[in-house]
Amino acid sequence: MADFVSEIKAIPQNDDRIFAMLSDLSNLERIKDRIPQEQIKDFEFDSDSCSFSVSPVGKVTFRIVEREPNKTIKFETTNSPVPLNLWIQLKQVGDMDTRMRLTARAELNPFLKSMVAKPLQDAVDKISAVLASLPY
Repeated sequence: MADFVSEIKAIPQNDDRIFAMLSDLSNLERIKDRIPQEQIKDFEFDSDSCSFSVSPVGKVTFRIVEREPNKTIKFETTNSPVPLNLWIQLKQVGDMDTRMRLTARAELNPFLKSMVAKPLQDAVDKISAVLASLPY
């Protein structure tokens, strides 16, 4: 197992509002235009899952498997070349001040890990930056 963890991001909003938006993937409709179309194609989503095609990986599908209100949203891949789990952790530290961290855990053999560690860490960092900048 290999873990890829983002920096802790500060979001100027309360945790219940952030959780409400991120735990319902149909809210992605509001931010679809921020997704780089040259990298991600065939983007589809509903309230519990999202899927997209990424070159050269192919189609990837994430499904929410657990919601702990205002604290954690856990995802797993149902269609991916590598088994991958992802979770978003939230912690409100003050009024209109919530901290967020994104973690990805992948089952990678040592050879594969050496090839994909940097791109996976970059992806986790970029996703967490986008999540922190959303208009909640």
